[in-house]
Amino acid sequence: MNPRLLELLVKEGLLSADQAQKATADQRRTGERLASVLTRLGLLKEDDLLDFLSRKYGIPIINLGRVEVEPEILKLVRREIIQKYRVFPVRKVGNTLTLALSDPTVVLAIDDVQFATGLHVIPVLAGESAIRQAIERSYDTGVDDLKKLIDQETAGAEANLELLDKVQKVDVGEPGSEAQEAPTIRFVNLIIGDAIRKRASDIHLEPYEKVFRVRYRIDGVLHDMMNPPKQMEPAILSRVKIMANLDIAERRLPQDGRISVKFQSREIDLRVSSLPTIFGEKIVMRVLDKTGTVLDLARLGFEEEDLARFKRTITTPYGMILVTGPTGSGKSTTLYAAISTINHPDINIITAEDPVEYNIPGINQVLVREDIGYTFASALRAFLRQDPDVVLVGEMRDLETAQIAIRAALTGHLVFSTLHTNDAPSTVTRLQDMGIPPFLISSSLLLVIAQRLVRRICLECREPVRVPVSALIDVGFRPEEAEGVQAYAGKGCATCAQTGFKGRIALHEVMWLTPEVQEAIVRQRPANELKELAVKAGMRTLRQSGLRKVATGTSTIDEVLRVTFAD
Repeated sequence: MNPRLLELLVKEGLLSADQAQKATADQRRTGERLASVLTRLGLLKEDDLLDFLSRKYGIPIINLGRVEVEPEILKLVRREIIQKYRVFPVRKVGNTLTLALSDPTVVLAIDDVQFATGLHVIPVLAGESAIRQAIERSYDTGVDDLKKLIDQETAGAEANLELLDKVQKVDVGEPGSEAQEAPTIRFVNLIIGDAIRKRASDIHLEPYEKVFRVRYRIDGVLHDMMNPPKQMEPAILSRVKIMANLDIAERRLPQDGRISVKFQSREIDLRVSSLPTIFGEKIVMRVLDKTGTVLDLARLGFEEEDLARFKRTITTPYGMILVTGPTGSGKSTTLYAAISTINHPDINIITAEDPVEYNIPGINQVLVREDIGYTFASALRAFLRQDPDVVLVGEMRDLETAQIAIRAALTGHLVFSTLHTNDAPSTVTRLQDMGIPPFLISSSLLLVIAQRLVRRICLECREPVRVPVSALIDVGFRPEEAEGVQAYAGKGCATCAQTGFKGRIALHEVMWLTPEVQEAIVRQRPANELKELAVKAGMRTLRQSGLRKVATGTSTIDEVLRVTFAD
């Protein structure tokens, strides 16, 4: 239905100008058909709309509930066309096909059906809800399979999911009287609620040629969860895009959005990213549990000596502290825990983040908006006019941001930030590659922490395992250490969903800038020489930190090998 028809409805007195404007805005936001928008918002009854269309275009109205359609007629029009245009074939007489549709202005629907069937099409009018029910009743759309999948997955589950942005309550746990709502909506709610229950950090909705797959990332590892009916893929993806306020009509370009939900009294943010692939749009939802974040440095996995040194450094009045590692290695959590530790009423702390993952009372958090030119660099420049004591920059992505951050560290501010490097010594090389002079790095940098996450062994099913001493030596234990190491592994139980792991803990490589390391930086020595000097001064590498977790029965050798390189 086109905007011209809205004008005709206004002239006919069926809609006011304000109502037409409201319907247009809602249709642009949701991507729904205008007919659905008008009836959903209660602006126009479906029967009144059909009467108007019938009079305007001279097309008769049909009651699909009383029509029996032969199976041979259903096979004349491909399912893709049926779903795309929301049309329904009714009967065939000779070379003529009667086609029910709700919007006679969509000429392409009639043209496509005529081209696909080679038949002359005569349109009749039916309500969109009636057409949808006829399609579900007559075609194998996967709705029944989806309902069965929902019932299987929600058996015994009790959880309420509240969509905060739209204040819309939905139930994902009890398929009772409320189960009459669209199976697609219930299924998306099921996925989100189930992922939160299972402590997933990411939800992947992945279209392939013949399969539609749902995977969760739990404790850093992806797990196959379910395969919804392939034919329900467009509806499921569209529902997620509507919840995230994305343009459901745009399938050619990547999009980013956000969903806020309330689950079991916990506020959860979901960062939504869509990516066009050759078989459809892949959607990933990053789950951010505001109540589940550990902001206690003592619980992040630091060794005792490293923790003491880190705590001393973050109370320094000025200088720069960097946390490095790949995406998803817990850098933000470490920074949040650090600034939470020093967060006092007498300190002015300002952060620049993209996005703001967790809200911390007493800290001025700023959302960077690069799409409008509000970058990390411009935010930093503004910060320095706000009398800050401590500044956190979400990421140093370019030379300009790094230069301003270092200037702030040299002029009496404590600066925290992150970089993407493989280990702590490589951070110096990375800064030099960005164009920062070595003498500025040496004089401003206080401490560098490289970080990785490994899965914890489940304490409920942990059991000792025998590992040959030679194998322990091969992974990095000294011979005298290997003799006394007892390795453990999780057998798998209901608590850990048979994975043998529950939760994650960080490995840390803490390099502080001793005079020897500072001198080597000024002389532009390579990263391997910086590493040797740091190790001599007491730095424990990521591999060594991981081996300590193995020796204490916290994690496994395979986990440590998965995320670290040999020294």
